[in-house]
Amino acid sequence: MTAPIASKYPHQLQSHGFIRSDDYYWLRNRDDPEVRAYLEAENTYVSDVMTATLSFEKKLFKEIKGRIKQTDMSAPYQDGSFYYYRRYEDGKEYPIYCRQVIKGSSSEQIVLDVNKVADGKKFCDVSALEVSSNECLLAYAVDTVGRRFYTIKFIDLETGCELQDSIQNVTSNIVWATDSKTFFYTKQDPETLRSYQVYRHRLGTNSQEDKLIFQEHDPTFNCGVGRSRSKRYILVSSFQTLTTEYRYLDADYPCSDLALFLPRQRGHEYDIDHFDGHFYIRTNKSARNFKLMSTNEKELEPYLWHELISHREDVLIEGYELFRDHLVIEERVEGLSQIRIRQWSDGSEHKITFNEPAYEVHIDINRESDTSILRFCYSSMTTPSSVYDYDMISRERTLLKREDVVGDFNAERYESIRLFANSHDGVRVPISLVRRREMTDELSPLLLYGYGAYGISTEPIFRSSSLSLLDRGFVFAIAHVRGGEELGRSWYEEGKLLKKKNTFNDFIVCAEHLVAEGYTSANQLFAMGGSAGGLLMGAVINERPDLFHGIVAQVPFVDVLTTMLDESIPLTTGEYDEWGDPNDLQYYEYIRSYSPYDNVTDVTWPHLLVMTGLHDSQVQYWEPAKWVAKRRSVKRDNRRLLLKTNMDAGHGGASGRYQQYRELALQYTFLLDLVDRAK
Repeated sequence: MTAPIASKYPHQLQSHGFIRSDDYYWLRNRDDPEVRAYLEAENTYVSDVMTATLSFEKKLFKEIKGRIKQTDMSAPYQDGSFYYYRRYEDGKEYPIYCRQVIKGSSSEQIVLDVNKVADGKKFCDVSALEVSSNECLLAYAVDTVGRRFYTIKFIDLETGCELQDSIQNVTSNIVWATDSKTFFYTKQDPETLRSYQVYRHRLGTNSQEDKLIFQEHDPTFNCGVGRSRSKRYILVSSFQTLTTEYRYLDADYPCSDLALFLPRQRGHEYDIDHFDGHFYIRTNKSARNFKLMSTNEKELEPYLWHELISHREDVLIEGYELFRDHLVIEERVEGLSQIRIRQWSDGSEHKITFNEPAYEVHIDINRESDTSILRFCYSSMTTPSSVYDYDMISRERTLLKREDVVGDFNAERYESIRLFANSHDGVRVPISLVRRREMTDELSPLLLYGYGAYGISTEPIFRSSSLSLLDRGFVFAIAHVRGGEELGRSWYEEGKLLKKKNTFNDFIVCAEHLVAEGYTSANQLFAMGGSAGGLLMGAVINERPDLFHGIVAQVPFVDVLTTMLDESIPLTTGEYDEWGDPNDLQYYEYIRSYSPYDNVTDVTWPHLLVMTGLHDSQVQYWEPAKWVAKRRSVKRDNRRLLLKTNMDAGHGGASGRYQQYRELALQYTFLLDLVDRAK
C-alpha cells in the first residue's frame, strides 16, 4: 500500500523580512475538490494500514460501549417546581431530557428528546437547554454541522409544540428574563467566530428585528450573557485571557439599559454574582490566586468592597456557590481540587475530605439556595463519577448516583499513584497514574497524556474506556505540566507566552521519570494529547523524536505561527496573550522556534496517528493535514504516519453517546498494535 502524497503549490508568507515557503497552504480551501480528495485518500490509507486489526478495532468499540449502562438516568436535581434529569434508552445515541413535578403528579414529562432532533443527521449537538422563569417554555440551541453555529429553538412545554421563533447562526449562550417573553443570546462574528454581540429577542417577533444591546469592539475580547444566583440580574461579560469586564441589567425590566459594574483594566480578571442584596466578586486585583469580595448592591465602588476570602499564595480560588446559610468555595491546593464550606452566621469553616492520592471534586448543579444540602461530584482514577448530597450542617454525605460500569469491573483491582518529576529548572511536576495492582514488578507499556494551556487543569478522573488499555497491561498517566493551573496561577503563567517551552520540557521530564522509576521502558512509552495538547505532542516530537514509541495527536494545533499571523482565522486575536502576537518580532522568533509545522525534519519520528475534523472551528483541519503532508514529503523511516479526518464533525469529534468511542477504538487499536496486543 502506498501512502498519499499531497501536491505542492508553493506559497510565500512574509513577516519581519523573513520569507517562509508553505507548499501545503492550499489545503485550507475546504471546498476545493482536490483538498477533499486528499483527505479521503488519507482516510483510505488509514483503513488499508489498519486492515489487519479491523476486527479487533470493532471488538474494542463493542467492549468500550459495553461498559456503558445502556438504559440509565442522571441524579435528579431541583429547580423551582420540578426535578430535572436526563436519561438514556438502550441503543439510542442521545439523551432524553425530562422533569417531574415535585408536589402533585409523579408522571414524567419529556422536555426534549434529542434523538428526535438528531434524526437523519450525521452530526447533532444540542446545548444550553434553558427553561423560562414561569417554567412553561424551553429554549435550546442545536448545531448539526460541528462548526458551532447554532440555531435557537423554542418549545411550549405545556403543549409540547415548537414555537415559530427561530434564531439562526448564533452561539449556544442563551438566557431568559423574568417575564418569560424576553430572551437574550450572543452572536459570533461569521469569519472569526468571536462571540461579540448580545441581542434581546421577544417571543413572537421576527429575529431580524432583535435589539442589539451590547457589542464588544475590541477584537481580543469575547462576550457572554448569564443570570445571577438571585435571578435578579442579567449579567453581560466581556473577557479575554488577562482581563474581564461586567455589565448588568434588572431581569424584571429587560428593556432597561445595561449598567457598567467595573471598567476593564488590563490584567484585572474578575467575575460577579448577586445574592440577597449583595454582589460577590472573585478578583485577582493584587491577588494572583484570587480573593473573594462582597459589597452591597448600592455600593459598587471597590473601596467599599468587603473581603470574605483572602488571597493565599498556595491556594487558588476557582469558584464559589452562594446559599442562604453557607458559602461554598472551590479551591485548588497542591494540584488537587477541594471544597471548603463557611457558615455565614459565625464564620466557622470545614473542608470535605477524601482519602485517595489523586482525585477531582467540584460543585455540581445547585439551583436552590434556601437549603443546607450541597450537591457535589467526585471522581478519581479508580472511582467512577459519583454524585453526592452533602448536609453542610451534619456533614453527612449521601451517594445519589455512581457511574455504572457494566461487566466485572472492581475498583480494588486498580491503584492510583501520585508522583513528582523534577523539571529542567528544578520545578516539581505532578504525575497522576493508574494501573492494575498486580503490575508492580514488571515494565509495562505506558500512555502519558498531557495538555498544558489556557490555565485548564487536567483532572485525574475515572475513564471507563481506559480499562481497555489497563486490562491489557497498560499504565495510564497524566503529566500535569505548566500551562495548566493545577498548582495555582503561577503554574499557568510559567507555561505561556515566552515561557511556553516549559510545558514541553515538563512533559519530557515526566516521561523520562516514568522510565527511570521503572514504570515502563523506552520502547513501550506512548503519548497522547489533543488541541493545545496536540501542539504539545508536535513540539515533543521535534524536541525528542527518540523518546516515544508512538503518539496520538488529536485535533493538534501544530501550525502555530501561520495561524497566529492570520487574524481572519477563528480564535486568533483573542489568544495573543496565550501564545504571543507574532507581529512582534520577539514572539515571531519564539513561536517559530517551537511551532511543529515549521520544524519538520527528516529524522526518525515515533509512530504517529493524527485525528482531525473537517468542520473544526477551533483548530482548523488543515493544520494537521499540512503537518502530515509535510512530514510525509521528507519521511525516510518505516514508522506509521496516519491522518484520520472525520468528514462530518468538528473539534469535539463525532456526536452521540457511542459514536465518539469509534474514534477512541481506532486510537487504542493503534497503540495496542504497536505493542502487539491487538488480538
